[in-house]
Amino acid sequence: MSSLKIAIIGGGAAGYFAAITTAEANPSANVIIYEQSKRTLTKVKISGGGRCNVTHNCFDPNELTTRYPRGEHELLGAFHRWQPQDTIDWFAARGVAIKTEPDGRMFPTTDDSQTIIDCFHQAAQATGVQLRKECGIKSIKQSQGRFIIHLSNETQSTVDKVLVASGSLKASSLTRSLEALGHTITPLAPSLFAFNLSDKRTQGLSGLAVKKATVSHVLPSQAAGSSGQPKSYTQAGPILITHRGLSGPAILRLSAWQARAFQNENYHFEIKVNWLGDVSEEQVREQFNRLRNGKTEVKTKVFEQIPRRFWERLVEFVGIHDHLKWAQLTKDKEASLIQELISGRYSVQGKTTNKDEFVTCGGVSLNEIDFKTMESRLVPGLHFAGECLDIDGITGGYNFQAAWTGGRLAGLAMANE
Repeated sequence: MSSLKIAIIGGGAAGYFAAITTAEANPSANVIIYEQSKRTLTKVKISGGGRCNVTHNCFDPNELTTRYPRGEHELLGAFHRWQPQDTIDWFAARGVAIKTEPDGRMFPTTDDSQTIIDCFHQAAQATGVQLRKECGIKSIKQSQGRFIIHLSNETQSTVDKVLVASGSLKASSLTRSLEALGHTITPLAPSLFAFNLSDKRTQGLSGLAVKKATVSHVLPSQAAGSSGQPKSYTQAGPILITHRGLSGPAILRLSAWQARAFQNENYHFEIKVNWLGDVSEEQVREQFNRLRNGKTEVKTKVFEQIPRRFWERLVEFVGIHDHLKWAQLTKDKEASLIQELISGRYSVQGKTTNKDEFVTCGGVSLNEIDFKTMESRLVPGLHFAGECLDIDGITGGYNFQAAWTGGRLAGLAMANE
């Protein structure tokens, strides 16, 4: 193989994985990672509460792609080439064991993200990958089939191949360079965030969680009660009450699928929550009817999955006094309580970004990328991987898996050209 000079823009998950892949596949290649900050692999460090949610135990590429609000079609072929089992095997070969938790998330057995970081640093050092920290990109230009990279330290480097793995493409000199090379940058939007709301039903109950709920986005036309309502997205899973509003997997997943819609509504929108998951109105009514034969007070906890304090709050909210018994419950109060349980509406007034899982949608347009090699269809020798692309996954290790897959395919392609 020829002695290629390859620049990796970004010292994050995708950048390191691509750099190591390239250097291992082509030992004579000169691979350099350029990172604009003082630290590398920062998202790896904080992911999963400092444990690093490496991937998810979903090994069917067709099923795996359904976890990506953007990029589902493009990732299918890519996941047939490199999927979670390949990632697990890659780490195992380097002495890092990965375990699976009950919800499918996968972590190093050490429960320490530093294990993953050390693995990358050791692999990069062993293969001769060079690292340039505090070295941002002022511009990337093409000249006679090569790339001239102007750096923030006022030097420049001429290379054969470039991988952009810089994370989300906010307005910057790098973004302007990519646009100058002909690429389309889809506008960014936060993709995983909690919902802020001030509501009597949840105030003072921070820390309580409902393990199996469903949450839906009430679209503006539905809120207005118009006919021909478009289908709203619904997500299921745990919901956590926080001091600011609502969070948890179901909330974060809905924020991902509806990222653009919520941005268009300026993060002021309405949601509908079924705190009993997929339980229907008829099923709840049957449960209530059985309770009417006893002398139990309504405020006594009924449903196992709803915390007692939250149940008491809902009972209070619909105007049922403390000592009312089920046999005394009026039909209108029963109807109000059922509505709160299975279709309670909440007004969201802003967002709070989940710092451990911060992700954006938007980035380089996917139809401009060849997903067999992660190479630009417009600029030969220019590759992309990670969050700079208009790809994002729900919470659970899916964004890292997209980074590993993209980095792997790009690394192999750059090494073999």
